[in-house]
Amino acid sequence: MQDLQHKTVVITGGASGIGEALVRTFAQAGARVYLIDTNSNQAEQVVESIASEKVKFLHCDISKHKDFHELATKIEGEHPVDILINNAGIAHVGSLEKTDVDDLNRLYEVNIKGVYNGMHAFVLHMKERKKGVILNMASIASSVGISDRFAYSMTKGAVLTMTYSVAKDYVEHGIRCNSISPARVHTPFVDGFIRENYPEKQEQMFAQLSKTQPIGRMASPEEIAKFALFLCSDDAAFITGTDYPIDGGFIKLNS
Repeated sequence: MQDLQHKTVVITGGASGIGEALVRTFAQAGARVYLIDTNSNQAEQVVESIASEKVKFLHCDISKHKDFHELATKIEGEHPVDILINNAGIAHVGSLEKTDVDDLNRLYEVNIKGVYNGMHAFVLHMKERKKGVILNMASIASSVGISDRFAYSMTKGAVLTMTYSVAKDYVEHGIRCNSISPARVHTPFVDGFIRENYPEKQEQMFAQLSKTQPIGRMASPEEIAKFALFLCSDDAAFITGTDYPIDGGFIKLNS
């Protein structure tokens, strides 16, 4: 476990799934954690269960540029941010012809603009201090074609290329920027998707989706979070401008 006793981290979408695992993992490592989300009930439950004065929930719609900047100013006034993790994201199932303009705009607002807003709000502060770490949550859909994920793939492809661009532009300012590309992760979203779409054969569909990874199972949120912890720690100080698939062999072994 990395020691982040003197680090401050901002994690978007921290109320559930991978985000919750990130909050718990970074808190366990001693970091001061700001959990950013719109789901106040779930977020407050996470904070209460961790029971640490170093973990704080702040409500923010990350798609709102002004709101995110005001939030960043508030946080920076309390504690300079060392690490920003842009984890928040939403999904959509559908091919091009099954993706209407509202679907496209909804995913753009959160998955692309939300990541942009986060980096835009904090990068100047990091630049002034000549240090900082940004970690973006991309996806295997950033790199390979996934059936019925037109809008989602579009947004995650943008996350990947934004990561490369920021890493290039700010490496001379002491800022590292990387991304993680998970394959299917066992989160409440997966369980809800199966329950809603396959109510009569939930166990069968769970097993089927698990086997789409060559390793034969889904990742756990904690596996993603532990690798994120390493990438954001000083032990990874030589790593920037890189995407890391955590995919159970999906990209390389399915080709």
